[in-house]
Amino acid sequence: MVKIGTLNLNDFPVILAPLEDITDPPFRRLCKTMGADLMFTEFISSDGLIRDAIKSTRKLDFDDMERPIGIQIFGSEVDPMREATFVAESVSPDLIDLNFGCPVRKVAGKGGGAGLLKDIPKMIEITQAVVKATNLPVTVKTRLGWDEDSKFIVEIAERLQDVGIKAITIHGRTRAQMYKGEADWTLIGEVKNNPRMNIPVFGNGDIDSPQKALEMKNRFGVDGIMIGRAVIGNPTIFRSVKHFLQTGILLPEPSVQERVSLCRTHLEQSIEWKGSHVGMVEMRKHYSGYFKGVKDFKPIKMKLLTILDTNELFDLLHHIENVYI
Repeated sequence: MVKIGTLNLNDFPVILAPLEDITDPPFRRLCKTMGADLMFTEFISSDGLIRDAIKSTRKLDFDDMERPIGIQIFGSEVDPMREATFVAESVSPDLIDLNFGCPVRKVAGKGGGAGLLKDIPKMIEITQAVVKATNLPVTVKTRLGWDEDSKFIVEIAERLQDVGIKAITIHGRTRAQMYKGEADWTLIGEVKNNPRMNIPVFGNGDIDSPQKALEMKNRFGVDGIMIGRAVIGNPTIFRSVKHFLQTGILLPEPSVQERVSLCRTHLEQSIEWKGSHVGMVEMRKHYSGYFKGVKDFKPIKMKLLTILDTNELFDLLHHIENVYI
């Protein structure tokens, strides 16, 4: 059993990464039904929470069936992060996660997310303040370093543990790499195998198949894995990975009918959650995943990406379901 503070998880948990405009409640619910052991909200701006900005506070919403769930916050200053922790704690999540890994310019360029990899003392100060501000377990998600010349994650992980975090997830790239090239898990393994570390260490980066999940588990000894981009439009990856880890047997690919069923449920809940227009538009990010590998699908995919009427969209899904039998 893997423990994050007082929170008990399965042996070798398979975790859903927080992804902006992806891991909203409708999608998280699907991932949970497919076996995700731990999930996180989309990352939430500490400044937005303090200002009571609608976009930020709405991201605090979750259903009890999604538990265990963490609320992930980001920011560049101590006081706003501490105050945002109080707000996040008020909705009773299972843990608070600190984003020290987001590489996008609008976050990292302002000193938040991966930007704190250029200011380790402030990262530690923020973490210590948040740990002291809550009784919930505090975890961190970060990267190897800012660039190739500053991959200090082994030392950083020790210092974060020393100020009280209960688990760390490490993405195997630097901020400079963004999402390019291959994730390097070597340093993730060094963190895990550092005798000073006694908290769970989770690995993240390029886990896109059950075989890759098992390889990373065996090679680097991590306590669990976090799946990010490979989950988009592909919630069944949790079922596939967990079955393979437990049995060594690969499940068959989901049928087109099952994919349509999942996609339809996702679309219905997305529309209910966000309204018709936004719900339809934001679903477009998922269609490539739901229908990956379906033969001669490109013309239908173009329709999925351009239809503006909800009835037409559901009719098209029904058509897909019946054509690809």
